[in-house]
Amino acid sequence: MSSAAPAAPAAPANPRSRVITASLIGTTIEFYDFYVYATAAVLVFPILFFPAGNDTTNLLLSFSIFGAAMVARPVGAVIFGHFGDKFGRKATLVGSLLTMGVATFLIGFLPTYGQVGIVAPILLLILRLAQGFALGGEWSGAALVATENAPKGKRAWYGTFPQLGAPIGFIIANTVFLVIYFLLPHPDGPAQRSEEFLAWGWRVPFLFSAVMVIVGLYVRLKLVESATFAKAEKTGAIRKFPLGEVVRRHWKQLILGTFIMLATYVLFYLMTSFTLAYGTKATTDGAAAAAQAAGTPFDAATYVPGLGFGYTDFVIMQIVGVIFFGVFTLLSGPVADSIGRRRLLLWITGLIGVFGLLFNVFLLPQLDPKFSGALVQAFLILGFMLMGATFGPMGALLPELFPTNVRYTGSAISYNVSSILGAALAPIVATALWAAAGGSPWLVGVYLSGSAVLTFIALWLSKETKDVEYETNIGHAEAVTS
Repeated sequence: MSSAAPAAPAAPANPRSRVITASLIGTTIEFYDFYVYATAAVLVFPILFFPAGNDTTNLLLSFSIFGAAMVARPVGAVIFGHFGDKFGRKATLVGSLLTMGVATFLIGFLPTYGQVGIVAPILLLILRLAQGFALGGEWSGAALVATENAPKGKRAWYGTFPQLGAPIGFIIANTVFLVIYFLLPHPDGPAQRSEEFLAWGWRVPFLFSAVMVIVGLYVRLKLVESATFAKAEKTGAIRKFPLGEVVRRHWKQLILGTFIMLATYVLFYLMTSFTLAYGTKATTDGAAAAAQAAGTPFDAATYVPGLGFGYTDFVIMQIVGVIFFGVFTLLSGPVADSIGRRRLLLWITGLIGVFGLLFNVFLLPQLDPKFSGALVQAFLILGFMLMGATFGPMGALLPELFPTNVRYTGSAISYNVSSILGAALAPIVATALWAAAGGSPWLVGVYLSGSAVLTFIALWLSKETKDVEYETNIGHAEAVTS
């Protein structure tokens, strides 16, 4: 008598292609939106929304609204985390994507200071807060979609897919800006901001985000909940108030996760926002010549110089660096799966600390402009390589610090509280230190090294999460004993 054929293994609820696409496309849109704003914060908003002060004051005001979104992120982390841990990841991810997309789209329609006065920066602040609120829930949900559906032993590799949204979003956002920049007439040369660009060209990248949001929604609506979350529901581990649960039982992981992410955030925003501002600001000689040509007074003693690169030249250099960001983000996943997240990040964080002490080696203007350009390009490549190596494993490490029933809330709070300490303050602190050093970036580098020291300590005090089992770490014991 022939025996029955063994049953074929059940297909995963979410196919690998859907998991990768859903986790990648949302963070790509998220980072696209933030890069578009970061670029406009340097090129457009100081002129159109804060026209009253000097260059440095206007840039600081623009960066202050940029940083205000980071303050809204922990609020979004709590709200989206609550719904994500209580009702599931799918609906929460759709909500965060919609909120982010609508806010970004509406920025493209904002009136300027010259049209409505103080109302313009207030409206910009409101929409920026909405962006931050949405981002508070976006990253963690995408990381959970990737890692909770990952095959055994490949969680860090799967966790790099949402992280890839950062370099991809950067490249798309800046490519859109560059295309607009080149297509519009430049009566004073392609390195100058044209009247058309300031009048309406800057709005196009914000409006274009609507196309990406529609694609993202289509993919995410096809998701089903992960088996890990379904098991937590079935065993009664889901909590009515995930925030209270994570603060009461996992407060150490919240603190460690926040500081583990700190150096990554500081490096991230220094390599994107600060370097764009520093790299494209005129040198003292260039600013003096421009003032003389315009017949306006110039005070070299109070002027804070930059490197004097044209916007298009510097953004192309950044894009070259971001390619390395993407490559090293992907490479970091298999390495973290092999040797562990903690060991890899201890090494990378140490290198970030050393990198911070080398800012003056790479970023001071040289007599030969070509040599200066080569040094800056090397700086961008090295910094973005480190960025990829530290950012990639975070997609697995932060969720692994928490059980399933509070994983969304816990990882979101750690990620987004760190955004206040790192991302919100980094452009502001860096700009102030740049001015305090008379145009030299060495204090900015010391600031990065200091953040790396704090991250190194947090990693040293943490445990390796490589072998954490999602299938058993669902928070069931906490639910039973509460």
